Amino acid sequence: MDIKDLEVMGQKAQAAARQLGQASSQSKEAALLAMADQLRQKQAAILEANAQDIAKTRDQGRPDSFIERMTLTEDRVEAMALGLEDVARQPDPIHEVIAGWTTAQGLDIVQKRVPLGVIGIIYESRPNVTADAASLCFKTGNSVILRGGKETLQSNLAIVSALQAGLAAVDLPQDAIQYIDDPDRALATAFMQLDRYVDCLIPRGSAALIQSVVQNATIPTIETGVGNCHLYVHQSADLDEAVQVFINGKAQRVSVCNALETLILDQAIAKDFLDQAQDLIEAKGIRLHGDQRTCALVKDAIPAVEKDYAEEYLDYDIAVKIVDSYQEAIDHIQTYSSQHSEVIACQDYQVAQDFMNDIDAACVYVNASSRFSDGGVFGFGGEIGISTQKLHARGPMGLKALTSYKYLIQGQGQIRE
Repeated sequence: MDIKDLEVMGQKAQAAARQLGQASSQSKEAALLAMADQLRQKQAAILEANAQDIAKTRDQGRPDSFIERMTLTEDRVEAMALGLEDVARQPDPIHEVIAGWTTAQGLDIVQKRVPLGVIGIIYESRPNVTADAASLCFKTGNSVILRGGKETLQSNLAIVSALQAGLAAVDLPQDAIQYIDDPDRALATAFMQLDRYVDCLIPRGSAALIQSVVQNATIPTIETGVGNCHLYVHQSADLDEAVQVFINGKAQRVSVCNALETLILDQAIAKDFLDQAQDLIEAKGIRLHGDQRTCALVKDAIPAVEKDYAEEYLDYDIAVKIVDSYQEAIDHIQTYSSQHSEVIACQDYQVAQDFMNDIDAACVYVNASSRFSDGGVFGFGGEIGISTQKLHARGPMGLKALTSYKYLIQGQGQIRE
């Protein structure tokens, strides 16, 4: 594949987007249900392709956390199919009237929601992103060009084949969902600069991937995914509750962007919290990288260095800091946060309110796990990613985040004087 092949993909995507822009909500719903059916029918082929990817990646010596991130199971394929059906049932935002008014000159103005056009998605090792991203783009009348990680190439191609079969079953253009099957990095950079055909680029993955896209892309980009998420256990916290929020946020699934990466403890409760959590920390295999006070309390803690507090581990490691005040905790979070998801455990109402006001992040939690930062959980029918920026979209990005709008103006011959 070369740049000319990319341009052909872009041309096909634009043509498909024009067709989707005219498609009815009913036909898009039927297509999504057909795609879900095809995922189920082709489950064996998808799992076989995934097994090939896993075997190759294991031979390369990748860690278990990385393997877990790319692994598909029958349940995970079924979850992808259910996700498509959930998106199908969501209200279609396209052509929604956002606002309408009449000007002093008698012009009737309507602000109406429209597709973005062609969306590019660059992502890494999670093959479920292929189905999630394609379904959300399709529902909003956008065509999509996908470029996943080389480690999951066969898995992604099998999933895209199923999705395209679903489109064909209802006579909608298969070019609405395309996949770049060449993992060459130079080609990825060329894709980032395909602004003649692609209207929006969304990277999902590591900080290195996202920064590569931001630095190289000439297409408008939405940054997503990097999650240096903190849990601050305030001295007023219910420690039983706080321990459960901590263990779930850190260990329920370590390889995702909404997992906890830093634990901050008030000095007044630090020893009690760590003592109470110790058995679960050991059972889950969590490794603490702590400051001096943490290391004095936990004999197996690894002395933390500066970079630990900025690290997105995506593993069972977590940085720990003990603080003397609420303000010290806030300052630490604001220094190292990726503005993804931040959590406080506390029973003091005013402290909870202050935390929600003081923290600058897409999702701010009180006494709940950061793992809930998810478009599906939020009721969006899935997500294209979690935006950590502020322009256009922020937090879990559902259907409306993949739309723009236009103004429709009707008059009766008015001219401006």
